[in-house]
Amino acid sequence: MNKSSNLSKRILDIEKSAIHEMTRLSKKFEDVAFLSWAKPTSGTPEFIRAAAMDAIKNGLVDGYSESLGILELREQIAKKLKNYNRIDSTPQQIIVTTGAIEGLAAGIMASIDPGDEVILPDPTYSTHIRQVILASGKPILVPVIEDEGFRLNIDEIRKAITSKTKAIMYCSPANPTGAVFTEKQLKELADLALEYNLIVITDEAYEYFTYDGYKHFSIGSIDEMRNRTISCFTFTKNYAMTGWRIGYLHANEDFIPHLNKAHIPFTICAPVVSQYAALAALKGPQKCIEDFRKHYFEARNLMCKRLDNLATVFSYQKPRGSYLMFPKILTNEGKDSAAFCKKLLRETRVSTTPGIAFGPSGESHMRLSFCVPLNMINKAFDRMDRYFS
Repeated sequence: MNKSSNLSKRILDIEKSAIHEMTRLSKKFEDVAFLSWAKPTSGTPEFIRAAAMDAIKNGLVDGYSESLGILELREQIAKKLKNYNRIDSTPQQIIVTTGAIEGLAAGIMASIDPGDEVILPDPTYSTHIRQVILASGKPILVPVIEDEGFRLNIDEIRKAITSKTKAIMYCSPANPTGAVFTEKQLKELADLALEYNLIVITDEAYEYFTYDGYKHFSIGSIDEMRNRTISCFTFTKNYAMTGWRIGYLHANEDFIPHLNKAHIPFTICAPVVSQYAALAALKGPQKCIEDFRKHYFEARNLMCKRLDNLATVFSYQKPRGSYLMFPKILTNEGKDSAAFCKKLLRETRVSTTPGIAFGPSGESHMRLSFCVPLNMINKAFDRMDRYFS
């Protein structure tokens, strides 16, 4: 009997995560230079850890919170959304989620029915594609314009809209490309959503990390979009809280009860200890965010400089945001990015992520992360310099 016969087709259609596969393979080798994992290597700031410890000692985390999240936390999130994202909101328009990922999953589940189509930029974060498939929807991948900084192709998005299109989902600043979709681009996208009555679901995980004068823009701040946008955020990147699994979403107050119908079966409520940590993060000093941004800016510039020395092997678009970049592999071997990255790991002990993991347009690319110490970047590129010389 075929063991897979009892599994759902939507699960069988999902390929193994290339990100986690590279991590697994990397464990077979010693002294690996990791550029493959989009995880801050700096620790969570001490004042956040201390607040979590206090919450534990004071017996505040032993039970569930209400499903929407602790009220005081949602009040602080509403203030942040107004001050930074220009999204007027109330605590009743916010759900605290188990990371941005769970908020995005709830958004998809509440928005689409089986067979509905969701438009995504290509390349895009692989988890977004999987979330659509898990909801029995159909991801429609529309290539971005690489030589213009991986810009959204609004004309092609319009052409991709059909009677089955229900939503548009994107990440900006973008994973894996480091693109920042401008206010002009997103207002054009909003016009399409309004014209065709579409929901827009956003992943704004890297909102604070933009460079070279580029600014993050939240499409949910557009008045006409407030009734059709589900905006998802996280504490993971801003405060180096990867393991705390805490994020939040904002949507129209009429949407929230329906989003909560998906949120509760997924997670009941976000981890309560993490909610108290997140509350401390918002109320405490924000210098850590700027410190992280300065480090990523320096690390990005170093990575670009090192790539310039390998101009016959890679070309790249300088990331305008996030802490990721997506160079194109110019050699013939690069036509199979998975094989290229595995060979690079075996022969140089440098761990990267194959571009094909992020959609068809990602082939012949690899994703590199620069949220690592500068010496890790130099270590990786010293090895690649020797290998490709």
